[in-house]
Amino acid sequence: MNFFRGVMGGQPAGPQPSGADTIQKLCDRVASSTLLEDRRDAVRALKSLSKKYRMEVGTQAMDHLIHILQTDRSDSEILGYALDTLYNIICSDEEEEPDDSEDAAPVKSKGVAAPAEDAQRRQEDDIGAQFTEKFIQEADNVTLLLTLLEEFDFHVRWPGVKLLTALLKSQCAQVQGIILVSPMGVSRLMDLLADSREVIRNDGLLLLQQLTKGNAAIQKIVAFENAFERLLDIITEEGTSDGGIVVEDCLLLLLNLLKNNSSNQNFFKEGSYIQRMKPWFEVGDDNSGWSAQKVTNLHLMLQLVRVMVSPVNSPGATASCQKSMFQCGLLQQLCTILMATGVPADILTETINTVSEVIRGSQVNQDYFASVNAPSNPPRPAIVVLLMSMVNERQPFVLRCAVLYCFQCFLYKNQKGQGEIVATLLPSTIDANSISAGQLLCGGLFSADSLSNWCAAVALGHALQDNLTQKEQLLRVQLATSLGKPPVSLLQQCTNILSQGDKISRRGSKVQTRVGLLMLLCTWMSNCPIAVTHFLHNQENVPFLTAQISENLGEDERLVQGLCALLLGICIYYNDNSLENYTKEKLKQLIEKRIGKENFVEKLGFITKHELYSRAAQKPQPAFSTPEHMLFDHEFTKLVKELEGVITKAVHKSSEEDKKEEEVKKTLEQHDSIVTQYKELIREQDSQINELKEQVSLLSSQKDQMQSAITQQLSQIQQHKDQYNILKLKLGKDSGQSDGGQQVNGLQLEELTLLREELEELRRQHTLLNTQLTDKDKLISSLKAEGVQSTEGSAAENTELLKEVESLRLQVQSQAAEITQLQRDRQELQSRTETTAAVGDGDGAKVSELENRLSAQISETHRLQEEVRTLTESRAQMEKELATSTSTTAILQAEKSKLQQDVTESKKEQDDLLMLLADQDQKILALKQRLKDLGETIEDEDDLDARDQFDEDEDDEEEDDEE
Repeated sequence: MNFFRGVMGGQPAGPQPSGADTIQKLCDRVASSTLLEDRRDAVRALKSLSKKYRMEVGTQAMDHLIHILQTDRSDSEILGYALDTLYNIICSDEEEEPDDSEDAAPVKSKGVAAPAEDAQRRQEDDIGAQFTEKFIQEADNVTLLLTLLEEFDFHVRWPGVKLLTALLKSQCAQVQGIILVSPMGVSRLMDLLADSREVIRNDGLLLLQQLTKGNAAIQKIVAFENAFERLLDIITEEGTSDGGIVVEDCLLLLLNLLKNNSSNQNFFKEGSYIQRMKPWFEVGDDNSGWSAQKVTNLHLMLQLVRVMVSPVNSPGATASCQKSMFQCGLLQQLCTILMATGVPADILTETINTVSEVIRGSQVNQDYFASVNAPSNPPRPAIVVLLMSMVNERQPFVLRCAVLYCFQCFLYKNQKGQGEIVATLLPSTIDANSISAGQLLCGGLFSADSLSNWCAAVALGHALQDNLTQKEQLLRVQLATSLGKPPVSLLQQCTNILSQGDKISRRGSKVQTRVGLLMLLCTWMSNCPIAVTHFLHNQENVPFLTAQISENLGEDERLVQGLCALLLGICIYYNDNSLENYTKEKLKQLIEKRIGKENFVEKLGFITKHELYSRAAQKPQPAFSTPEHMLFDHEFTKLVKELEGVITKAVHKSSEEDKKEEEVKKTLEQHDSIVTQYKELIREQDSQINELKEQVSLLSSQKDQMQSAITQQLSQIQQHKDQYNILKLKLGKDSGQSDGGQQVNGLQLEELTLLREELEELRRQHTLLNTQLTDKDKLISSLKAEGVQSTEGSAAENTELLKEVESLRLQVQSQAAEITQLQRDRQELQSRTETTAAVGDGDGAKVSELENRLSAQISETHRLQEEVRTLTESRAQMEKELATSTSTTAILQAEKSKLQQDVTESKKEQDDLLMLLADQDQKILALKQRLKDLGETIEDEDDLDARDQFDEDEDDEEEDDEE
């Protein structure tokens, strides 16, 4: 233990060893000690030396520390020491825990020490990166660290979180890849947000921030691990915008999850998390004294809203989020901040940018924004108040850029808003008692501030973007330049300012003003031949443009030359040849003589080659570092890209090609008009079809309702019938007890009538069966006649034919037997029915009647047997006759086919008879049951057979006695 006392700061006994030697001995002790206490003390000593001897501890002890993490999992204390030591090796204290005293140091001292501090910081970062690479060479080390994070012990979990965060900061991509393929790796880290200890939860937020940087796969996993719900709950618990640094960390993590990740954005919207953002922006009346943390939090919250409605997102997703923000009242809350007093300037600027993107391209949101009024006396529209800030040169530059962006987004794909802005400039709508948006734009367009000129020109250009009607309406605007002089048009005033170089030179930055005016004129005259005609009508405009293009000016003026070339090219391309002096052909000849086609195209290319052009083309929001860089507008860059090629072709085309092109244009216009007519017809038909479909669906629903009503009514009727029958039966029983004459043996007269009708039906069917039997007999006679006529043929074939005839005879006999049985059943049924009808007769009459029936049946049986004998004799006669038949084989074959058909028909008829017999059996059984129910004694068929046998025996005995 004296050794550890020396290491931990005790009095040394003899010469002190060097730091490397001490670390080597401690590493040996960690590797060789069998007692856990010795290893724990050695690791604690390494931890105390790891800050001062970072390189030595990292080089010699890292493998031993990793081994400790693998083997000593049962002791949380030694695990905590090992994790802290690894953290000190990989991450320097100055990076994670900056000295608070530096904030109080003078600025000059910082500036002097900055180079040395930067060099030292870079060296420390390099050391940390080397040790990180060594640690993550084995992916199992990171997996082991993830496993340790499941330990709930504070001394293990917190150092593990800090170590993994340091690894991600040093080698983010490699560690992300290991965690991504580790089973349940991300889920284990998400559990940190649910830890009840705030220090672990807060460091877990920092860990997830590093984990989700630039990795869409991990971002999706974290989002679907319920991250949004947990983070929003933490923000609410911490006080939303009034919360501390934890709210900031949550917002940064949300930005990582949502930015440029369409899947997470859709999940955030579908989960109704946008609605939970509304309370963040509730501000009070007193907005003075905002803390720096509140400003930071609210700034991040506004950025989070912008991420959801960014113009770089898909149009469908952006529109859906904009709709949700309006429906939940988030847009209204943002407009409240916009019009509130005492809001810090940077928050106001970011709020304007946020409102801009929430309303961009959404007609509903744009209409709502147009209705917002500032709390002034008298109330003024919010658009007017914002434009007043834009044209005020004393306002901050970033605020003026934000207002311009808001105005552009308000007019984006908003023809209604464009018309309202242009209408404020027309003579019939000008109100002298109030300030309108058009007046502010005109005032800024011709003010002494070049930035106001540029902003007003760009804003007015957006009021004309892709709107031919407003371009033509703006030609009506008249301006009063000075007393005693007639008013001039707005178009003429813009060209006058361009052409009067001496007036422009007195302005601050003439290039910015001229660029703004030229962009306005190009936007105004593109795709508007009437505006081109008005511009060419002034005789000074074309010479001014050709002079500007042909001159050799400096670098600053090259952009102006390119814009002048673009404006002149628009005058050619959109020229309707209404002015004889400035037709397309004459303007091209003028370019060829004064400028040269190649020189003109070269000057036209100056626009796209400008360094600020590519910056403006990247995104719609004006983002300029200084006012001098404010030269291009995003929408104008798209116009240049569209027109540069067609203008170049138009300048190089000959007059014949122009004529052909005009003819083609006319043909295309005619085709377009025809197509438009057909489209309108199709729309009308579609509307009619939709109306008819609606009518059909309505009628179908009505039919279903009526059908259900009918079904209900039928069920009710059936219920009433059942109730009526029950009551009828009850009444019948009651009346039967009072008047016995109304019944016969308990059977009502109506039921007896019904039974008689059924018996009549059975008799008719019996007659029909007898008729069918007669037909069979005729068929047998015809077969015998045909057999007699067949006197010739082959003996072998005739024998086969005889066999077939014999089978037919057997079938006929079986049918006759069945018919006989049917007749017996009919007679028995009839006798029993008649017996039932004659209720008053005695049993003797019944017996005599049955005996008569039986004797008739016996005689019928003898008759059928005689017929069978006759048929047998006929068959023998036919065999003799057929034995001599040798010459009529073909005829017999034809007759054979006919006989087969007859047999098939007989089988069909037999099947029909069987069906009828089955039906009759069912009816007989039913009648028997009815008779039993009525109290009649019914004898079964077995009893009848026994009685018949008994009678036959008695007859035989009588005959024997007589003999």
